[in-house]
Formats: sequence, structure tokens, C-alpha cells
Amino acid sequence: MSEFYIGVMSGTSLDGLDIAYCEAKEDEFRLVYAKTYPFDEKLKKDILEAIEGNITLRMVGELDVRLGRLFSSCIEKFLIEFGIDAKDVSAIGLHGQTLWHEPNGDLAFSMQLGDANTLNANLGIRVVSDFRQKDVALGGQGAPFAPAFHNYIFKKHTDKTAVLNIGGMANITILGENLIGYDTGCGNVLMDYWIFKHKNLPYDKNGEWAKSGNANDALLQKMLNEPYFKKPYPKSTGRELFNKEWLETQLDGFLDLKPQDVQATLLELCATTMSDEAIKNDIQLLIVCGGGAKNGYLMQRLNQKLPQAISSDEAGVSSEFMEAMAFAWFARERLHKRAIKISSVTGAKKDTILGAIYE
Repeated sequence: MSEFYIGVMSGTSLDGLDIAYCEAKEDEFRLVYAKTYPFDEKLKKDILEAIEGNITLRMVGELDVRLGRLFSSCIEKFLIEFGIDAKDVSAIGLHGQTLWHEPNGDLAFSMQLGDANTLNANLGIRVVSDFRQKDVALGGQGAPFAPAFHNYIFKKHTDKTAVLNIGGMANITILGENLIGYDTGCGNVLMDYWIFKHKNLPYDKNGEWAKSGNANDALLQKMLNEPYFKKPYPKSTGRELFNKEWLETQLDGFLDLKPQDVQATLLELCATTMSDEAIKNDIQLLIVCGGGAKNGYLMQRLNQKLPQAISSDEAGVSSEFMEAMAFAWFARERLHKRAIKISSVTGAKKDTILGAIYE
């Protein structure tokens, strides 16, 4: 018997809201409909300002509700556009927008905003949210979570195969019974920031601007000295580390570089840190998903460094909507009270049921 779930994902890049409508059977999970909706520019600006530290408790509360309204409005449009009856949806899996991720230390937490009550009240559909904090409470990183879904959806690809998800940050999943996964570091976030600063574009389409420049070896080596890249897993990261302040610090002493050369170096930073992790694990096939899979020049560089890197579309799963699908799947697992096998990735004390249900 089929069940239907909606997954909602807005990533670190804040470039859009991905919605995926998925059909779940006993041993099958497939994408039926999907669409990306534009992110509200004023809301994006306010979120970035909040992440940079200019925030009050009132702003946190208001951002929570504003995001909840944006999510529910986009889902409502989605239901109408694809002719989906809300009564047919078992649950919405809502990741929420990460405001801050601080999984280390005595007061560890991971904060995602986007009020699930607002979605529930506006749409009349059960919502499953707050997935990360239970893992953090059990001593885990609370991220990345995508590896659990990668291991499920690509269970036929277990021999020397990894999945690389390139969003604002990037994470790698080493498939197999002993599941390994962690954030490799920055994905699109710094490249997006740099091209917006210099060309007022949201992202470098197909990596063309980076391709027009030349990577600077000295700057690249300075960036690669970032301690995060040398940390053992489990590990996770976000905008609290890889942000414009980090980049501006790296650029000290390189201010005479052409902007396109900086962009080329940032792309090479991504390609190097990602491929290094694949090489460490003797990966022969790298399946790439997320927005970075659409960056032709980045894919070219990965293929020059590795035996084979392909888009997940070539492996039969949408590269663009993989993460939204993942949170639809997490909602299904929560409703069926199944623990998510993720502790080997996050470092939590045990696998556990994740997510809070808003009826």
C-alpha cells in the first residue's frame, strides 16, 4: 500500500525552497512531483544578517514565523499546481532553515527555524520537524543526516561508491554496512557570496566565471590550511565557520588578484577538499547531488581528480531534489517509529527515532 509524503528543504545557500512529493511503498521510495520556489529576498537578507550576529530574541521569533508562513504558502501553491489533495499526504518532513549549528561543547545545539505549528495550522497536514537536536542531545553532530537516506536509496551501489552532496556546504557518504559520512567543508556558499559581491549574480552558472579565471596556488594552500579540513570525522560545519569573514581573512595579502581568479581558487578549494576525501576512502565511483552537480566546471575538475564522478540523475535519483526527498523519507521513518541509523556518521551514543510530530 502506498503512502505519500512531502519533503521541504531550504539549504545553506538560501537560493530556493525545494519541495518533493514522494510515494513510499514497503521497499520503494520514489519522487512523484518536485519544484523549487524562489526564496523571499527580504527574508533571505534578514536571515543572513541574523547569522552575522545582528539579532534580538524578537527577531528570532519573527523569523521563525515568517519562515513558517513562507514554507506553508509554497506548499499550498505546490498542492494546487500538482492537484494533490492534502488528505492524501501522510506528513510533511520539514528540515527548517538552519540559523546556527554548534554541535561541539557543553551546550551543543543545532537551531533550525520555520515554525511547524504554522504549517500545521495553515495546511491541516501533519508535520514532522526538529530532526537534529535529539542526535545532538545524544552527543552527535546533528549533521550530516543525508547519508542515512543516501545509504537507503543507493543500497545497490555499495562497492567503493560514495555520494557527495554539494549545497552551501558539502557532505560525503561512504556507502556500505559501516556507514560513514561527514561534511567535507564549504560547497557553494563562498562561490555564491563572491559572485554576488562582484557581479550581483546569485550563483556562478555552470562554473563559467570560475573557468574564466586561474586558480592561485598560494591562496589555495592558505585556504587548505584551515584546521577543519584536517579534523577527523565525525564532523560538521556551516556558515558559522565558512562565511565572508573567513574568506576576507584568507584574502589578506592577495588583494591584487582578479575577482575571477579568486572564484577559480574557491572552486578548486571545493574540488580538492571533496576529491581528497574520496581518495582517502578508495572511492571508484562518486555520485554527486545537490546544486553543485549542475556546476559543469566543478564536475569536470572532480572527474580529472577521481576515477569517475557522475550526477545522481545518471544513477536514477534527482540530484536537485535529493535532500527534499530525504526529509520526506525521514518523516516516513518517524511516523513508523523507526530509528535512523546515523550514529556512525554523527558520533551519537546510539541510533534513535528522530523528529517531533505536529498533529
